Amino acid sequence: MGKKKDTNVKKLAKKLRSLERELWTHEYLLKIVQFDGATIAPENGAPARGEAMAALAGTYHRMLTDADAVELVHKLEKAAAKGKIDDDQLAAEIRVLARDQREAAAIPTEEEEAWTRLTCEADAVWHKAKAANDWASFEPYVDRIVEMRKRHAGYLDSSKDPYDVLLDQYERGLTAKEFDAFCDQVRGTVVPLVHGIVQRGYQPDAWFLNERIPENVQKQISFDLIELVGIDRADTTLAFTEHPFSEGFAPGDSRIATHIYEDNAISNVYSIIHEAGHAIYELGVDPAYAYTCLAGGTSMGIHESQSRFFENIVGRSRPFMGPLLDVLRRRAPSVYGDVTEDDLYRAVNIAQPSLIRIEADELTYPLHIMIRYEIERALFAGEATAHDIPGLWADLTRRYLGINVPDDAHGCLQDTHWSGGDFGYFPTYALGSAYGAQFVRAMAGEGVDFGAACAAGDLAPVRAWLGQKIWRWGRSKDAPELIGGACGEPFDATYYCSYLAKKFGALYAL
Repeated sequence: MGKKKDTNVKKLAKKLRSLERELWTHEYLLKIVQFDGATIAPENGAPARGEAMAALAGTYHRMLTDADAVELVHKLEKAAAKGKIDDDQLAAEIRVLARDQREAAAIPTEEEEAWTRLTCEADAVWHKAKAANDWASFEPYVDRIVEMRKRHAGYLDSSKDPYDVLLDQYERGLTAKEFDAFCDQVRGTVVPLVHGIVQRGYQPDAWFLNERIPENVQKQISFDLIELVGIDRADTTLAFTEHPFSEGFAPGDSRIATHIYEDNAISNVYSIIHEAGHAIYELGVDPAYAYTCLAGGTSMGIHESQSRFFENIVGRSRPFMGPLLDVLRRRAPSVYGDVTEDDLYRAVNIAQPSLIRIEADELTYPLHIMIRYEIERALFAGEATAHDIPGLWADLTRRYLGINVPDDAHGCLQDTHWSGGDFGYFPTYALGSAYGAQFVRAMAGEGVDFGAACAAGDLAPVRAWLGQKIWRWGRSKDAPELIGGACGEPFDATYYCSYLAKKFGALYAL
């Protein structure tokens, strides 16, 4: 009898893997179309692209929620509950796919197709609107997307606040109440530091940051930095877009898209390091998870912890200035030939209120997230509509950063996220920054010499720790379990606040 049961489980597992591979194939094709649309596709192709994406999304949704697929997963769940599954990976696949299935089944297929068409169209409109500083053309899409996301949240769990449901989609278990408490703690550290810096009235000379560096040279710098982070050039490619992003496709295929400004090369430097952090996480997932539901990052908070870890904790650390300056001197000697490591360290860590989130310094960055978070809360509480967003943005920017917003291109049109319906995503950037500070503390406790690795330009010890503790697990563990396993304790924002206070207190002699 036991052997018969084992045989049945093996047959069911084989069917599960076949289903997962088919789902992965459709997801892969969707990512290809999305990446193409954000980088090289002509703008007039957006309607056709939307139709193709809707068809792929609809097929994916039907395959995932088909009665036979649901029954297959249900049988495996029953087998797992009876202790018949002794394969940890298979058990994780069953658990994660069952959750994916339940959430997908809550949303009708035709609505999933309509959603894909809407966001594809909205993305094309956003690109034009940002370039033209034309919020009015994008505004109707925001209202439509918010209403659709509210409906989706109701399908998923009508008993909860819709915004809490969306937060949970990006970071499992996160609620607005918890993020409010996080914001309160971070504000208590950041705001006094920012006020102290402003009152001191000193900023270092950073003339070299805005010297012109040609696009072709910046491309060379980009590939140097990708390799410095630790990515094999054969595993990635570099594309160009309005808003930098990265996407993991498959083993050996994680792509980066950036935006180059010839008079602001340092923008591209940190864009590349940030996106390389995303890419190397995707590439570091256990190869055994390929083509299954466990492939890819587990949450956006963990994903952002990797990108912002490399961008800031590594990329803006004093020890890393030597390797970074070596790259800049080699590729742009006329600009960086006489710049010292101390000059560069102070320049890339200038802390002062600014308008653009992705250009913001490490200290004021969480304030940018709070602006977006408060607007999203108002939209989903029915306290505001898209028409109110420019005014809310201006008011919150004055309150949090003390500066005026000159136009919508430098305000509410600057981010691509809302065009894709990513409400609830922004909080994960701030959480990711905080996770990274706790990770580096845990590394030190296990004997990883973080500073020495950064100074040597050989991040292998850092990558090894992250690979073992974070990357390899893919989607098999949610953020709380990953953090607890990596750090030996639950998430605690105190480490992040201490990190910011120590670093910027020293930089500005506060």
